[in-house]
Amino acid sequence: MIRVREVRVIDPDGKQLGVLAVPEARAMAEEQGLDLVEVAPNERPPVCRIMDYGKFKYQQSKRTHQAKRKQKNQLLKEVKLTPKTDEHDVGVKLNYARRFLGEGNKVKMTVVFRGREMMHLDLGRRLLDRVSAALDDAAVLEQTPRQEGRQMSSIFIPKPPTKEMAREAAAKAEAARSEAERQFAGEAEPVQP
Repeated sequence: MIRVREVRVIDPDGKQLGVLAVPEARAMAEEQGLDLVEVAPNERPPVCRIMDYGKFKYQQSKRTHQAKRKQKNQLLKEVKLTPKTDEHDVGVKLNYARRFLGEGNKVKMTVVFRGREMMHLDLGRRLLDRVSAALDDAAVLEQTPRQEGRQMSSIFIPKPPTKEMAREAAAKAEAARSEAERQFAGEAEPVQP
């Protein structure tokens, strides 16, 4: 598949072997039971590496799989309210929003207007402003209240953790680990039911 006459060749250890003719480079690769793979086709001359191509593809797929596992998919969770929602119920909805934010998800707070409630859009805006103030310690306002038909909504994203929060989490994890080690070693007394 290599269409040029000369290529810069790199051996499996990463040492440069210089600029060689393609048939000569292929012969060197076949002697070692490996493949000649073009790694930088846009260079002049193109760069080829002597390697096991199957093993390379396998390692590459493992790396992409690991990268996907480490990714955090951020979901958009929606919490719905109405302008007539009672204070206690708003508190319950705020607790749900805090839990969703704690899990690392975005939260869309939506006020739904029914019937004649559309005449009082200011009540919905005030409600979203109160929610924004209540979530100020756990979230950052990503989208200010916006009217979309019979709904008005705001979007909140979790606040990035501070250094203090990271230290507290590390201390809690260390305490839990040491407690587990002591229990495993038999130092701690078992809990009586």
